Amino acid sequence: MPTQDDARPGGAVELLRRDRSYRALWTSRAVSLLGDAMGLVALMLHVAGTTGAAIAVALLLLAGDVAPSLLAPLTGALSDRFDLCRLMIASDLAQAAVVVVIALLLPPLPVLLGLVAVRALLGQVFAPASRAAVPALVADRDLPSANAGIGFGGNLAEVLGPLLAAALFTGLDVRGVLLVDAATFVVSAAVLTRLPRLARSATGARPALLADARAGLGYLRTAPFVRAVVLGFCAVVAFNGVDDVALVFLARDLGGGPAAVALLLAGVGAGMLAGYLLLGHRGARWPMVAVFGAGLAISSVGNLLTGLTWSIAAAFALQGVRGIGIAGLDVAASTLLQRHVPAAMLGRVFGNLYGALGAAAGLSYVLGGLLLDLTSARTALVVAGAGGLVAAALTVHALRRRPVGSG
Repeated sequence: MPTQDDARPGGAVELLRRDRSYRALWTSRAVSLLGDAMGLVALMLHVAGTTGAAIAVALLLLAGDVAPSLLAPLTGALSDRFDLCRLMIASDLAQAAVVVVIALLLPPLPVLLGLVAVRALLGQVFAPASRAAVPALVADRDLPSANAGIGFGGNLAEVLGPLLAAALFTGLDVRGVLLVDAATFVVSAAVLTRLPRLARSATGARPALLADARAGLGYLRTAPFVRAVVLGFCAVVAFNGVDDVALVFLARDLGGGPAAVALLLAGVGAGMLAGYLLLGHRGARWPMVAVFGAGLAISSVGNLLTGLTWSIAAAFALQGVRGIGIAGLDVAASTLLQRHVPAAMLGRVFGNLYGALGAAAGLSYVLGGLLLDLTSARTALVVAGAGGLVAAALTVHALRRRPVGSG
């Protein structure tokens, strides 16, 4: 268990080097997300090739987001009831089993969508458990670096996953790539066996799972600081999530082709990697409330200025800046919640956060897409960025009432 002392905080690389348990959690999450990225590419190609319908691919993506969002209070509650290590291992192995079934059957689209939703739901069990485990593995002073390291590993895996899938397709078919995806979950589970027991503290009989889930939602209503972090994060995502769609049309408006689209979409990922590296090295020295507010603002300004840009190169640079803001937002939000939410409630808070973020992104796709159709990519990005800035200002104002020592 981590202990508090007066030593200076270490960076993410130092944590990976010296802390066996943190290294195991980092590796497990990175390997698992690498498999997710490969599997998604394989399934998108399979659905596009067998149906020829863009709506079928869209439904595939929605199946991976809707179920976790709807059931987030329940999946988060599991993290507050069971040993976190065993829960993550069970989640990995169950995801492996579902992916094997998909690979072997390659079922019709309705069945495939159901299986994808089940796998995503199991992944939603893993995500809050992994974040809730961090404070039990590292000292409080190292939380920013630890969260930045996990963010960097996950983001790098999501960047490399499609590239690795493309390489695998030179010798394997869809079934083969999916079986490799399943194997990554088994590897992740094996790595997690190196973690210590992370049992949840509880006295007496636990209430029913549904009652635990309701208590998690009730906690957010009664914890102003935590509520401001969750709602502020979700509000900014609700405004800015449309950029994934808008950038495709902006590249065309700027005279670019498919390569320009890929470049703009890669800009955020490159910025996030840079942001996680910076925060992993120096983030522990900065007040997390300030980093959170800056992340809200920078991620929004990046879209607003992208809508006013004059070239592909400038848009790429601005999206890179936006990515740095997103990294700060992720690290600061995770650290603030880990520091201010009681350990017995942490899984539910993270579960509700991730579920709400998925819903916010979906809402942004729908409403932003309508705005995009009615106006232009530039207008959609400017409106998204401006709305995000308003949400950021309101959130910072709410956080000014933070408890003593909340940085």
